[in-house]
Amino acid sequence: MSHDGHSIVIGLTGQTGAGKSTVSKIFVREGFQIIDADRISRDVVELGTPCLSELLDYFGEEIRNEDGTLNRKALAKIVFNDKGRLDALNSICHPFITEEILARISRMKAQGHELILLDAPTLFESKAADFCDLIISVVASPDLRRERIIERDALTPLEAKERMSAQLDEEFFITHSDYVIRNDEDLQQLYALSEEIADKIKAYYHTTHIS
Repeated sequence: MSHDGHSIVIGLTGQTGAGKSTVSKIFVREGFQIIDADRISRDVVELGTPCLSELLDYFGEEIRNEDGTLNRKALAKIVFNDKGRLDALNSICHPFITEEILARISRMKAQGHELILLDAPTLFESKAADFCDLIISVVASPDLRRERIIERDALTPLEAKERMSAQLDEEFFITHSDYVIRNDEDLQQLYALSEEIADKIKAYYHTTHIS
């Protein structure tokens, strides 16, 4: 565990449709500073970024919109059923995303923020788990998750199933996390569990950082 004596970085991840974004909001309310990895992964491919030019070099003009921006739909279609191209996409994007995440972490540490929450759906796949002191995963039953993502992203049941099967399994999240939040009950239960873990982390932080 890498402590610089001032801050602790908590990775928040989980299965799609498990309720991670709700948990993330609860932690922000509890005083954690958030780094949104999804947002960063969109920022690094904005028009004019080195990441976008590398993607265009590799995947070609078909992933470029008329205005020069990235056509996400076209890119998603190319990599969806092609492991090799998906790996290529990740190996191009991850270094840029990682660099930006690390820059934000050190900026927050420099500003004196003690509790930093890295909200990252692909925390493990992108190796961002490596620079977290603690990891929280949010999991839920497959039926509930399927319902939630069909409703949230307007998917067909088949698309929902494909998206779910493209992820790491529940066992992986459980064995690689310090805390697991199971979101099979109602929202009240989710709030209670999240607040309890937030309190535990604050207590842990204060006991390990007594100067």
